[in-house]
Amino acid sequence: MLRVKLSVVYASLWAAVSLVVAGCSSAPIDKTAGMSPNRLYAEAKDEMGSSQWDKAVPLLEKLEARAAGTPLAQQAQLDKAYAHYKAAEPAQALATLDRFVKLHPASPALDYAIYLRGIINFNDDLGLLSSITQQDLSERDQKAAKESFESFRELSTRFPESRYTPDARQRMAYIVGSLAQYEVHVARYYYKRGAYLAAANRAQQAVTDYRDVPAIEEALFILYKSYDALGMEQLRDDAKRILEKNYPQSDYVLKGEKTNTDPWWKIW
Repeated sequence: MLRVKLSVVYASLWAAVSLVVAGCSSAPIDKTAGMSPNRLYAEAKDEMGSSQWDKAVPLLEKLEARAAGTPLAQQAQLDKAYAHYKAAEPAQALATLDRFVKLHPASPALDYAIYLRGIINFNDDLGLLSSITQQDLSERDQKAAKESFESFRELSTRFPESRYTPDARQRMAYIVGSLAQYEVHVARYYYKRGAYLAAANRAQQAVTDYRDVPAIEEALFILYKSYDALGMEQLRDDAKRILEKNYPQSDYVLKGEKTNTDPWWKIW
């Protein structure tokens, strides 16, 4: 009886050991364990060069940890943000950049970090579907556009000589135009549905808040038409006079409508 019990015990122990060994043998092997930081970075760059963003991110995370406190770790953090951005993961990209800006306020690459933050928000608001639906930025929620503008403004103010500043300023001009057009888009929506007071208020906001952008022409026309529909003759005449003075050749002035139906942002 004792031999039988011992046999059972030995069998149980052997089974347990076998399971442990099997578990160890199936554990994932870190192929980067013996790599130098430079080799690890080269591997990550190769993955990025092949647009394998999901493979590049974990490599860059390992590099950031192993090379902590070095310029290479900073570069890994920036590349990781870019990889997240290209992988359509803007939230992760922005979080990485915010961490970089907080940890490295004196980094020579700070201008790039701020610029990339602006680009991510800019493209997030444009989106892939804009090229398919012909929907421009003015017809979308403006939160990302405003955040993008703030990043570009910070860049142009703090780093006027940065290589990224000229492009940032061009994008700022586009964003201003889109924000004004957004107000007009909403005003047009209200006007078509007979909400003339709401239409006048949104058109007036565009006229008040923005200068020298294409949207103001239509904003003044909506203002004129809304006041006319409301029977507010003095305000109607004022809006019409300003429209005619500033846009004497406007289709709105000459024909009462816009004959060119191309989007305001279309330049080809």
